[in-house]
Amino acid sequence: MSIPNFLYKKNRILLKELTKTDFKLRYQGSVLGYLWALLRPLMMFAILYFVFSVMLGFGGKPGDDGYIPYYPVYLLTGITLWSFFTECTNQGIQAIVQRGDLLRKISFPKYIVVVSSTLTAVINLLINLVVVVVFALISGVTPNLGWLMIIPLVLELYCLALGISFLFGSINVKYRDIASIWDVLIQALFYAVPIIYPITMVANSSLLAARILLLNPIAQVIQDVRFFLITNETMTTWGYWTNPVIRFLPVLIVIIVLILGSIYFRRKSKFFAEEV
Repeated sequence: MSIPNFLYKKNRILLKELTKTDFKLRYQGSVLGYLWALLRPLMMFAILYFVFSVMLGFGGKPGDDGYIPYYPVYLLTGITLWSFFTECTNQGIQAIVQRGDLLRKISFPKYIVVVSSTLTAVINLLINLVVVVVFALISGVTPNLGWLMIIPLVLELYCLALGISFLFGSINVKYRDIASIWDVLIQALFYAVPIIYPITMVANSSLLAARILLLNPIAQVIQDVRFFLITNETMTTWGYWTNPVIRFLPVLIVIIVLILGSIYFRRKSKFFAEEV
């Protein structure tokens, strides 16, 4: 066995073990254990559905202006993807600091720590997506080959979260306020993404605002998943923009964030053991 192959195998095993450990520790000591991976987004869905659909009438009825077919599935899909993004970034940004003792004792590629912490969010997402699919089928959504498009869209969202984790996680090693600042930003961002409300509601007030909103990669991914999973009546980036370059802009943003985050992380990683 060559040295590069040996190192690759060792890193792969370390990544696997850290991911398993992170996932187990996440729910250690809780009564419901792994069930929280399902219950957290479902509880959030139940609260938001009651407030915005039952009380405020979001989603409407057939024939109404702004009617959203299968609104409960629409809402659950948005919450599931949003929960994945927030969990992924929150865990990724804190990963280096939380694994400081390991970094000081063992020499290995530091990116493994960040990737392993974000992969636990991927595991939770896969569990939750099964619930979303089952819920969609029960609600009467017809399955089709377009559902396969969920895979590359989730990968796009994961790459964005990973790039942010690399960038802010590196800064967080020296400036611990970054994690707290990100918590505030993520709360504000929640209302800037069409999770609860339909994008058509924004378009009715300002078409330009709706177009700009959909250039956000998070909004683009959520709307695209809804388009392929639930109904083709969902408004997407390519539905609001005719320019092919602008249509590709959200994906380009993801690529840039991932590249810049990776480069910055690589430059700073040599100092992590000293600063953490």
